[in-house]
Amino acid sequence: MPLLKKPKPSQNQHLMSIVSDSFQSTAGWKLEHSYAGLPTLFHRSNAPEPVRDPKLVILNHPLASELGLKPEVLQRQARVFGGNVLPEGARPLAQAYAGHQYGHFTTLGDGRAILLGEQITPTGERFDIQLKGSGQTPFSRNGDGRAGLGPMLREYIISEAMHALGIPTTRSLAVVTTGETVRRMRPLPGAVLTRIAASHIRVGTFEWAAAKGRKEGLQTLADYSIQRHYPETAESENSYLTFFESVMERQAKLISQWMHIGFIHGVMNTDNMAICGETIDYGPCAFMDSYDPDTVFSSIDHHGRYAYGNQPHIAQWNLARLAEALLPLFHEDEKQAIEIANESIQSFQSRYQKHWLAGMSAKLGLFSEEADDSDLIHDLLKWMQASQADFTNTFRTLSQESPDLTDPTFQSWLLRWKARREQQSQSRQESVSLMRRHNPAYIPRNHQVEEALSAASDRADFSVMQRLLEVLAKPYDHSTSIPEYMAPPAADACEYQTFCGT
Repeated sequence: MPLLKKPKPSQNQHLMSIVSDSFQSTAGWKLEHSYAGLPTLFHRSNAPEPVRDPKLVILNHPLASELGLKPEVLQRQARVFGGNVLPEGARPLAQAYAGHQYGHFTTLGDGRAILLGEQITPTGERFDIQLKGSGQTPFSRNGDGRAGLGPMLREYIISEAMHALGIPTTRSLAVVTTGETVRRMRPLPGAVLTRIAASHIRVGTFEWAAAKGRKEGLQTLADYSIQRHYPETAESENSYLTFFESVMERQAKLISQWMHIGFIHGVMNTDNMAICGETIDYGPCAFMDSYDPDTVFSSIDHHGRYAYGNQPHIAQWNLARLAEALLPLFHEDEKQAIEIANESIQSFQSRYQKHWLAGMSAKLGLFSEEADDSDLIHDLLKWMQASQADFTNTFRTLSQESPDLTDPTFQSWLLRWKARREQQSQSRQESVSLMRRHNPAYIPRNHQVEEALSAASDRADFSVMQRLLEVLAKPYDHSTSIPEYMAPPAADACEYQTFCGT
């Protein structure tokens, strides 16, 4: 039975859809609802709560066009992005899932997010359209279901920067202010983010099904996920094991890409690991300045569980939880299922190491792999840590071939690196070109992001953010030099700290 089918709308959903503005059909919405066809174990019908005075502060015109939407029409649809009016064909719901948060299992769900449907693009791709900060749901757990402007703009900035950097990620279509105040540690202007994702199915979604003890529901979710994201695995001898290994492969590559740019997710709970292989949830994330594997920015990560250097280990731990949830599908005999899962999960490290080494080699302009390359890379990282060298700028300087450091240890390493490059058949210019494609000149520097968010939240000045976004849209543009966007924070700057933004 095909899983990607259109469910019949309920009477309530039909009533919600007809309140849409008459001009909605001109916007290009083409929504389907395959996820709503899953058992109600996985979702609850839930309309967004209208906000007082929605005003559009940013719209992602290129993304809108890619989705088959018309920016010039969307520009007038602040009420849609605020949740006051539904897009044509929307059938809103909140998704149910569980998760291991800092290692502790808990049941969760979309506490402040509403899935409106899945937009079908002109090329036939399917993307979730979700409102974040759109009010309470059955999973809000006494929360208000709202979001502050700063955290929503943070997700917009970082997710779009990640996309420009070539890292799989959810994306941001729009942010509206609500005309309301949300209260956290201090009063904040309210906002709603429209998030775009290949899907919002998480490791925690499978944990939810497993915790409910319903093998039929678990199998239905797995079949749906295979059909939506990994159709090539459907015909394998053990399709569920092949599915798991495909998820593991995508995650191994994704985490290696984070490591290549100094990105620290900050809250790698299992409910924040998407099975499609996209980066999801940009709450306490940040980018490393000085290289240090122990770098942590999150205010609640007191023991460094999600530190930069721990991210590969945590990814494997999270995937082990996915394997546990899938055990009934791996084999009907539990003992054999556990053996299958254990053998499979052990391959994560080699998968990750393969992707990490390939990416780091490219950052150094190396086209092939030699036995001593790993030592060459690690010795550079050791020097960077000891010298408190800026991660991004060190690699950018190498790609510009203008390192002017006189440190003897670095100069010794530099001679080894140049000798290694000379062993290649590719020219020096080809090597430089490879490096410039893998070493960004610009990243979302934490202090610059904070300046943009402060200007927007405190003064309703969005020009600082717009300028930052323009620079971040071309992270590999080495033909320009904008020093203020390349500079790390001042030496006397306060220690940077991030928050979950709930």
